[in-house]
Amino acid sequence: VQSMSFGFKYGFPAEADLMLDLRCLPNPFYVEELKGKTGNDKEVQEYVMGNPDAVAYFDRVKALLDHIIPLYRKEGRSQVVIAFGCTGGKHRSVTMANLLAQHLEQDNNLRVLTYHRDLGRE
Repeated sequence: VQSMSFGFKYGFPAEADLMLDLRCLPNPFYVEELKGKTGNDKEVQEYVMGNPDAVAYFDRVKALLDHIIPLYRKEGRSQVVIAFGCTGGKHRSVTMANLLAQHLEQDNNLRVLTYHRDLGRE
């Protein structure tokens, strides 16, 4: 499984099998002390996941993927690319891509490659 983050302002990732839009969640970019940080930083992760809507969103994504990844395997797919997008690909999408990778590795015993396509691009 590849769990990737991207910024919509840089275009859609053509390699994505599933693309999830996080622009409906509050943007840490507008919080001065978080603006220069990324979803790899604990403060940003806490801000993003401190929102009940983000937790509910992530819970639904986990449930969907826990259901469909075995179906992909059953059909002989050897890989799947899950792409999380936010405006710039720096905060929300990085947070969610990292959390998904942790979930799939720990709870589903899958090998996961995490890729942050647009991190550092700004």
